[in-house]
Amino acid sequence: MTNNVTLTAGQKALQINLDESIYGSFVEIGAGQEVVRHFFKAGAASTTIAKTMSAYDRDFSDAIYGKEDDSRYVCKSRLEKMLDHEYQLLDERLDRKKYSKSKFFTYADTISTINYSKTLKGHGWIGVRFQNDPKEKPSDFIIHIILNDQDAKLQQETIGIIGTNILHACFNEKDPKEILKRAYDNLEKEQFEIDMVEATGPNFKNVDNRLLSLTLVKERMTNAVIFTPDGKNKQPSDILYKKNILTMRGSFRPVTKVNIDMLENGLTAFKNSKKVNKDKIQILFEITLSNLKADGEVDEQDFLDRADILCSLGYTVMISNYKKFYKIIEYLSQFTKSRMGVILGVDNLVDMFEEKYYRNLNGGIMEAFGVIFTRDIKFYLYPYKPNNKTKLLNSTNIPVHPRVKDLYNYLQYNGRIKDLNYNYYTLGIFSRDILKKIKTNQIGTWEEAVPDGVAKIINDKNLFMNKPN
Repeated sequence: MTNNVTLTAGQKALQINLDESIYGSFVEIGAGQEVVRHFFKAGAASTTIAKTMSAYDRDFSDAIYGKEDDSRYVCKSRLEKMLDHEYQLLDERLDRKKYSKSKFFTYADTISTINYSKTLKGHGWIGVRFQNDPKEKPSDFIIHIILNDQDAKLQQETIGIIGTNILHACFNEKDPKEILKRAYDNLEKEQFEIDMVEATGPNFKNVDNRLLSLTLVKERMTNAVIFTPDGKNKQPSDILYKKNILTMRGSFRPVTKVNIDMLENGLTAFKNSKKVNKDKIQILFEITLSNLKADGEVDEQDFLDRADILCSLGYTVMISNYKKFYKIIEYLSQFTKSRMGVILGVDNLVDMFEEKYYRNLNGGIMEAFGVIFTRDIKFYLYPYKPNNKTKLLNSTNIPVHPRVKDLYNYLQYNGRIKDLNYNYYTLGIFSRDILKKIKTNQIGTWEEAVPDGVAKIINDKNLFMNKPN
């Protein structure tokens, strides 16, 4: 942005070309040399480009960068090898005394555009290794993109703009969140999505990449992101491809023993399902964006509090924009045709049959359940008993409106809804009650309600305290 005017890709390329302190190489695999073309066309490229290459042939690419263990070319490991190799060449072949004032960079991408029959979507990896000071070690900014244009030529043009935007932003924006936003300059959100981001190195030493993942969902650059127990952001397909996915949705504010009881009993039932491969189960703790909002705003620290606890327990976390279950099922089923499972409470299942939530669909609730009926999905229901005076609610007696009772009966009669075993002593644990006790510093009244080790984390880090409900 310059004086509130967004520069075109050509103007950004020219601005970099005219900056004699920026010097480096471009290497692009797959879609062609779409990014560097902007820099050549802009003029004065000789002061910016040390080398450009398109290792298009697979054998040539393997000879330069080595072969991937899974024989893929459009993957993060290939991109990282490209960045390592090309940046090392800059250091080896350019005399630092001569280039003492130069900030080196390597731009790399490995992209696959949409195929001729339009059965495979375009996607790829883009990365920049760069210096903001000639004397410092380089930093990396890496993203994975999904291309939505329905024409290969349009996707190539989009790649050229994205890459130029990212490179320009790396040298002009200090905040990685702003780098992400600049990726969409002169483009529409509908043209591509970013479903994974990673920022490392001295320029990003205080950056928590999980917050960058949250930014992707919050800014609607994608609808779902995943990070693993080590806190690292992952491309969803790398985690979910051809897996038996078992998802549990909740606020986990904080995670309690009832959540763990739900998971353990749900996992046992899922493993006993005939179409589930025990070695290919992927568990996801899913939190919706709306569950992270307080007074309409996302509380980032509150998000990190929950993430820290779930990661400490060894779980993979998904953040999504999907309020409705059919949407998350639709999303997950693009990665696998294998059986999936959803662990949920009675209140969640009741909400799933509320017609008011589907009024925005042309087909109403029938459209949503068309997705559910056509996927290999099982719902694992944990019972609900708010107090000793009320009856235990499970699949046999939950209050479903008569108008949609037949939809419910279809799922139940076909074995798609299964009641879970449960620990009677955990039924009375509710996250909202535990949270209130934590916030009001009621020491000794809540620690037994959370999994082993969690109370210590909460107390040591003062998690959830003095924050909005």
